[in-house]
Amino acid sequence: MSFSLPEFRRKWSCRGNMSARAAMVTAAIGLSLVLSVPVNARNYAAPLDIFGFGTPRPRGSAHSAKVLSKIPLPKPRPEEAPKATDEAAPETDGKPSVDKPSPDKPSKPAEAAPPPEKQLSACRIALTEEIAVAPSIPDVHGPGACGGEDLVRLEAIVLPDKRKVAVKPAAILRCTMASAIANWVRTDMVPLAASLGSTITDLDNFDSFECRGRNRVVGAMLSEHGKANALDVRALKLANGQSIGLTDRTLSRELRERVLHSVCSRFSTVLGPGSDWYHEDHIHLDLAQRRNDYRICQWNVWDPLPQVAPLLPAERPEEAPPREVAAKSEGAKDGAAKDGADDQESVKPAAPADKPAADSGKSRSATKKRR
Repeated sequence: MSFSLPEFRRKWSCRGNMSARAAMVTAAIGLSLVLSVPVNARNYAAPLDIFGFGTPRPRGSAHSAKVLSKIPLPKPRPEEAPKATDEAAPETDGKPSVDKPSPDKPSKPAEAAPPPEKQLSACRIALTEEIAVAPSIPDVHGPGACGGEDLVRLEAIVLPDKRKVAVKPAAILRCTMASAIANWVRTDMVPLAASLGSTITDLDNFDSFECRGRNRVVGAMLSEHGKANALDVRALKLANGQSIGLTDRTLSRELRERVLHSVCSRFSTVLGPGSDWYHEDHIHLDLAQRRNDYRICQWNVWDPLPQVAPLLPAERPEEAPPREVAAKSEGAKDGAAKDGADDQESVKPAAPADKPAADSGKSRSATKKRR
């Protein structure tokens, strides 16, 4: 049922009381129609809400009701099932409680992920405990490109028979340099010590990693020691107490030449006596990279020092007289010898008598002229 303004004026054209009564009747009829509609069926606005001021009502849907009716309901909990508090108790026993975010307690910021582990180099994998005791140390980055990566602390070299050669003091080297030192000792120096009837126990480390220039000269080019790529060796000590000094001239020349050939075939730089006066008492070894694989081997193996015994005075015999008496007797002998010499000088040969007198006159005239 709908009403329009023209029809309303046509049906209720009377004025005054009649118009007021008609308006009241119309309002009552509309109110009765609104109240008669069920609440669930009020899908549209009130018919008298011409300007749309009424509160909108939800519109039901038969399809949504059907979908809700198809959702299965959970089964009832059996009576013999444990209570919820009993189930939660064993889970919390012996386990730390997890903090759950709550409106009163703000959640903690996420922790930063740990940095990825650095992969081991091929040298680090090959340098096992069966070859050397060389734990890894952090990389060093110093001023002026000083330092290096893949560094180890060479503490000892493990020989093939499982004995250890201690490096004193421990050397800070790159892994490649430490591996070269270990192979040199294990392969070349062990047979050398065996030829002397002993085994190696210590390696005398004179210098390893040190952030400095060459020969410690201020302003010089960075040394291979500053790159942890060099080692200075003074001697190898044996188990029988003997020491193989690499620059010791009391050792045989053949022994030192064997060491010279072994190091020059393994290392790119070898400096010893004769190279400069900085390396007269030790041997410098490094693995410097040069153009065209250029190598330097400067080590003069000097001849052994002559074995000359010091000159000592002869021992005084037991039957010799005391030193005072001997000194007096020697003084008396010297005096007698002087007296004899004076006597010989006083005795002069006589002039020959058969000389003519003319000769004697000439000699006199000659002496007068000299004066």
